[in-house]
Order: sequence, then C-alpha cells, then structure tokens
Amino acid sequence: MNRRASITDLAKALGLSASTISRALADHHDVSEATKARVRQLAKELHYQPNPLAAGLRRGRSNTLGVIVPHITGYFFPEVIHGIASEASEAGFNVMICQSNEDAQQERQIIELLMGAQVAGILLSLSDTTTDFEHFEAVRQQGVPLVFFDRVVQGFKGTNVTSVTLNDYLGAYQVVEHLIAQGCRRIAHFTGPLHVNIHKNRHQGYLDALAAHGLTPDPRLTAFCELSQQGGAAAMRGLMRLSATRRPDGVFSSNDLAAVGGMQVAKKLGFRVPEDVAIAGFSNEVFTQLTEPALTTVDQRCEQMGRTAVQQLQKMLPSPGHTPATPRGIVLKPKLVVRDSSQR
Repeated sequence: MNRRASITDLAKALGLSASTISRALADHHDVSEATKARVRQLAKELHYQPNPLAAGLRRGRSNTLGVIVPHITGYFFPEVIHGIASEASEAGFNVMICQSNEDAQQERQIIELLMGAQVAGILLSLSDTTTDFEHFEAVRQQGVPLVFFDRVVQGFKGTNVTSVTLNDYLGAYQVVEHLIAQGCRRIAHFTGPLHVNIHKNRHQGYLDALAAHGLTPDPRLTAFCELSQQGGAAAMRGLMRLSATRRPDGVFSSNDLAAVGGMQVAKKLGFRVPEDVAIAGFSNEVFTQLTEPALTTVDQRCEQMGRTAVQQLQKMLPSPGHTPATPRGIVLKPKLVVRDSSQR
C-alpha cells in the first residue's frame, strides 16, 4: 500500500507502454495532448514522483553530483558545500553529500556507491588517513569527472581529473612572516600528517618564512597533533613545559580549532596572549572573531572554492556542441586576517 508508484504502475493502469508514459510526463511532442492529460491525472492521483536516480541509471548517467568530505563539522567544509550546492543548483544538478569521517575505508565505499549510482561527477576532499589511491583509478578509467578540492592527490592526473586548492604555502608564509614582524623568534607549528597536501604545504611555508628571515627551525617546535581543540591544548601543554629559552613566543596552527585549544592552555598556565605568546590559526572559522583575544587567521575562500569546483567539473562534461575541456588545476589566493591574538 505504501510502495511508491512507478512508471510501470501508470502504464499498467492506463494500458500504455512505459516509454509512452515517460514521454508523456516529459511533455514530448509525439504524444497526444489527450494522452498526456490522462497520464498527468493518474500521476497526480497516485502521488507519482519521478525517481532521478532510476532515470540516471537508465540513461547511464544521472543529473546528480557526488560530494565527499572528511566531515561536516566546523566552518570550512559546510561553507564549501554551500558553494557547491549553490553552483550546482544554478546549473541544474542535484547534490548527494557524503562524509568519510577521516576514514579511508569509508571513502572507498562511498566512491563505489556513487559510481553505482551513475553520478555525473564526483567532488572530493581526501580523508587524513587515505594513503592508497587505487579507488580513484576506477573513476578515472570510466571517464567520470573527478574534482579534488582542498585536500588532493598529488600527481594523480587524467583528462577527467582536476583540482581546486588554496595556496596553502602562501597563507602559511604570510602568517609566519606576520608573527616575525611582531617580534616572535621561536615560532611553533601545530600540524597534521605531512602526506596530506594542505599540511605539507603549510609546513613548508612555515619553514621557508623562518629561513627567509634568518631563523633556524627547531624540530622541537613542530607539534604533530590532532587538529582539534583537544589536540591543540595537548600540543601547547607540551611546548610550554620547555625551558624559558626554548619555549615558543609564537604559534602558527594549521587550523583554528587547535589554535584556540592552545590559546586556552597558554592562558590557564599564566601566559599572556599575545604579549608572551602570539597565536595564529588557519581557516577563518566564525568563532575566531569571538575568542578572547580574537584570533588571527587565514581566510580560505570557502564558498568560492565550492563554486569553482563545480564550474571545473562542468567543463569536463560532454554536451551537444561542446567538447569537454582539458582540465587545469585552480589555485585560489588566501587572505591573511590579522586580529588581536598576534598583534603586540
């Protein structure tokens, strides 16, 4: 009784073929107006709703874009998704959003799910635990447009593969240069695993900014940690146990949550921010304006990244009179946002 009415149900009830029903619902010119009226009336009575997934399977490609993100918490990924959804809607696409929960196995399973659903294309940001990229090979070989954003697979190329990233190196370099200009000389860095491009590039920007200003990086000041509030707090506790001549007078965190965790610990231990330790993050989360003091950070152009990712995917889709374009990676420019947590 509760089963969803299908085109087959309409066809049986009216004694017509399923293809005639489909063409009538699509207002095709080769179906009479009388037949269209009968089909529409019955569809209304049976509360018939078209199934875009089933239609996509019949056509060999749906009108849906698959989106995979590591998580939907915080500010960055929800804002990127907002950009993706807005641009996709304007272009006539539906969006299926999935999260890998930073789990490589879940990421592989989601890729299989989306490929089975015949999505028109996939937009993806890698999980932190993904080190084997074999599951992307099937996407590449089948010619399904694949756009990596933010976290990408270095060197994974194809006529249907491209990327949209931020210049993480430049953003990190700008932050560290700003801290140096404020008088910081022992600058610590909170970072995630360096096999992930964003962490690798931000760490290199940190190192190069120090070197450009004649400062020798101290390996003890690089804290590999979970980039969460708790992870930043634990990293700061460890750094502040160092002797007075070795502990940091500045901290650059690869994200805002860890920066805030570090700030809270520094203040609890009696250190003044920014006078004793200047702190800066990365992402420009909404809460960074509400911390005490407000947090210096880097704006990642979230919505623009999402919109650009969809635009790049569209260029790779075949359409009448349009030859798919050769993809090229897009790199967005970051913006340093200076606030009280780093200004001495």
